[in-house]
Parts: sequence; structure tokens; C-alpha cells
Amino acid sequence: MSTANESQVDGTHYKQLAIEPWDYIAANNLGFFEGSVVKYVTRWDRKGGVADLRKAKHFIEKLIEIETAKEQGK
Repeated sequence: MSTANESQVDGTHYKQLAIEPWDYIAANNLGFFEGSVVKYVTRWDRKGGVADLRKAKHFIEKLIEIETAKEQGK
């Protein structure tokens, strides 16, 4: 039986890692924004370069907006 971890669509940047980001994300019950940060920070030097770091930063900025709004009762 094949599992999703046995293949990767578009590249091998995750196959080189000790643990794949989605396994870490799932094991730690991370949400969409946190999981996206993990994904982009993990792969930046193997795939997207600084653009992936910018993507991670963008997700962090959105998460800050969401959490700040919660704190302010919005």
C-alpha cells in the first residue's frame, strides 16, 4: 500500500528531511497559519529561497492580525 509520504509532487525538497513538515504539523495539531510558517521556513533554502521566507513572514503577519483582533475583542 502506498502512502502520501512515499511521493512528492513537484520536487524533492521535503524528501531530504528527517521529518516532513506535514507530519510535524499534524503531530502538533498546528493550525493553517502556523503550519504554513513551518512549511515555508523548512523548505526555503531547498526550494523558494528568500521568497519562501517572505511567505512565512506574511503568514505570521496575518496570524498576528487575527490574534490581536481576538485580544481586542473584535
